[in-house]
Order: sequence, then C-alpha cells, then structure tokens
Amino acid sequence: MLEDKDRIFTNLYGMHDRTLAGAKQRGHWDGTADIIKKGRDWIIDQMKASGLRGRGGGGFPTGLKWSFMPKESDGRPAYLVVNADESEPGTCKDREIMRHDPHTLIEGCLIASFAMNANACYIYIRGEYIREKEALQNAIDEAYDAGLLGKNAAKSGWDFDLYLHHGAGAYICGEETALLESLEGKKGMPRMRPPFPAAAGLYGCPTTVNNVESIAVVPTILRRGADWFSSFGRPNNAGTKIFMISGHVNNPCVVEEAMSISFHDLIEKHCGGIRGGWDNLKAVIPGGSSVPCLPASTMRDAIMDYDWLREQKSGLGTAAVIVMDQSTDIIKAIWRLSKFYKHESCGQCTPCREGTGWMMRVMDRLVRGEAEVEEIDMLLDVTKQVEGHTICALGDAAAWPIQGLIRHFRDEIEDRIKKNSPPPKRSPIAAE
Repeated sequence: MLEDKDRIFTNLYGMHDRTLAGAKQRGHWDGTADIIKKGRDWIIDQMKASGLRGRGGGGFPTGLKWSFMPKESDGRPAYLVVNADESEPGTCKDREIMRHDPHTLIEGCLIASFAMNANACYIYIRGEYIREKEALQNAIDEAYDAGLLGKNAAKSGWDFDLYLHHGAGAYICGEETALLESLEGKKGMPRMRPPFPAAAGLYGCPTTVNNVESIAVVPTILRRGADWFSSFGRPNNAGTKIFMISGHVNNPCVVEEAMSISFHDLIEKHCGGIRGGWDNLKAVIPGGSSVPCLPASTMRDAIMDYDWLREQKSGLGTAAVIVMDQSTDIIKAIWRLSKFYKHESCGQCTPCREGTGWMMRVMDRLVRGEAEVEEIDMLLDVTKQVEGHTICALGDAAAWPIQGLIRHFRDEIEDRIKKNSPPPKRSPIAAE
C-alpha cells in the first residue's frame, strides 16, 4: 500500500491550490535548474535505473526510449511531444493531472526535453478536454511569467518553449504517429515504421512521444532518486501508478497506488468493495477497453502490473479498471466496444477497415442470439486475421476484447444462441 508521503500527485483531487504558488508549496519546481545542470546522461541514466515504463499503455521503458534520440544534432531541431489525447474508454487519469496538478507536467516537459536535446515541446490534448486545456494553458502562462519557460528556462541555461495543441476528438490520434500527422495539420492516420519518430518524427525531425503521466512523474523521480521509485512494485514493474476504477464498485475513483498492488486490495481499500459483494463479481477489464477481459475467478488473486496480467493473456494498459458484476450482459458490453473501434478506425488498413465492421455485425447478432454456434469460431478466426496485420495497434485493440469474451464466456454465448434458436421442425412422416 502506498503511503501519502510517497504520492507524486499531491493534488489529484483538486483539494489544494493548483496555481504555481500552490505547486511550489507542495515541492514542485524545487531545484529544477540543479537537476538540469547534472546533464543529459545523468538524467537518462536515472530514468533507466528507476524502472519507469510508459504509462500510456505500451509499458516501454521510458529511459531507454529517451536514449534513442540522437546525442548530437545534425542541424535538425529535436522535439518532445506529450500525448494528452486520452481517448481510451475507461481512462481518465491524465485529465486529473492536467486540471489539478498541471505544474508536474510542465516541469517534467522541461527536464525531459533537455534530456533529449529538445528546445521545444508540444502537448497534444484531446479535443473533448475543454476545461483541462484552459487549466493547463493558465499554468503554462504562469510558468512563462515566472521565467520557468522561455529563454534561460528556470535559470538553467536552457531555452525552452512549450506549446499546447488542441486535437479534434479522434481516438486514432492517441497512436503516436497519427498524433504527429495531426499535429502537422494533416489527417490523423498512422505512419508506416521505420523510420521511427526518434529518427524522423514531427516535421521529419527527431521526436519522442510520451504519455502525460510518464512525463509528470519525472521531476519527483529525479528529486527523490531512482532507488526510491524502483522500491515500489515487483521487478520490471516499478513505481507508483494512477489507477482508474469504474463500473460496479461501491466507490468508483481515480487513485495513485504502488504498482503490483493486488486487485483485492485496490478494490477494498479505495472502492469500498464490489457492488453486491465479491460473489457478485463477473468480469473485469483490467487496463482500458482495448485489453481482453478476465473472469472473476482469475481477478480475485490478480496482481495489478504489466507482467502478471500479460501472463493471463490480458494487460495493464492504462490501468483503467472496468468492473462488471453479474447484472452485466457481457456479450453486449463487448459488442459496444466493437462498435466503438469500428467507428474510430481510420480505414487505412484493409484488415482493420473491413474487419472492425465485420466483427461488430457478428457481435450484434451474438447479442441477440441470432447467430449459429459455428460463427463463434469464425469470429475468433477473423480477430486473428486482424490482430497483428495493421500499421498501428487499433486492429489489435478491436480484436482483443472479442478474444477475451470467447476465451472466458463462450458458454454464455452458446447458451444464448441455443435459447433463441427455433425448435427443429418435425417431419410430416415422423408426425404420423
């Protein structure tokens, strides 16, 4: 269990002052110039040692990602791009950071950009986040007025500019290369890789794209030490993490906890238990809508980190925990996700463009019990043809929820089909 003294986001619920003065009182912007003066190599080594993995869902080691950026400029500028396009259903952590604790992100942008030799950073914020954009822009303006951004940012000797860019509300722009296309003013469609963004990203220049939470924790890690951060969680699953628990719990919430906390402790300590008790639990989507659901029998002893959930053929993703009790029509719930992914597919790749619609239409018939039992395996086969055959991971995101449904709730699908199928016709000869 995480103690209050170890929380990085000390204003997650907006109970305190979110202005620059309030942030400084809580320990932010403390010795920022000293951190920067320790040099790029020290910062990147500390990030590697901390064990921080990308908090946007991919879980890629953050320090390693930063080290891919060129050490010396070839004349092109370098950029940090912060992915604040938080569009994954169930996910609402970056929103709380940006509206209640924005200076953690702004200070993180400065330090991370310096570590990657970038003099400019763009924050790409989700189109629907209107009030969050206002809060974040006010904080950026405060930082400029106080000399923490701009020329000689925070008296560090480093010139740094921070720009906030409002998206138009497309889920696909949460994919890093589609985000870069949108930022350049083009239609948000993923790019083929290679080249990877670290070689040719925004405007063809070296770029790193990181999630809001990944960047916002950086200053605290560097102040308190990599060993402190890596002391939480299991090996390879280090640090604190913001969990979002929604659905059928008594108190849905957003909370910062230690990685590798048990699902049972997370629900009991912060959510007041499952609605109707633990025997009423049916299924859980442990990491946002794109990861496969897991049944109650698996989740009772679940460890909430990347590796344990991957071993169960699911994933931690963004740590958006969606809890479903026995009242849930699980087939309809997964159909609704299929509808979402069909709507949000950019249409660039044939398996995704055709497959998402095909999967949604079969799911529609499964909900009503109007399909044949044989179609369950056919649907599973189509998910395998979509998964791994697209430029970006949206194809995987559309396929995995259905795979989880069939893997764990096949009996329920078959029962509904059998219940709705008409009785066999008796032949006239047999009737006589």
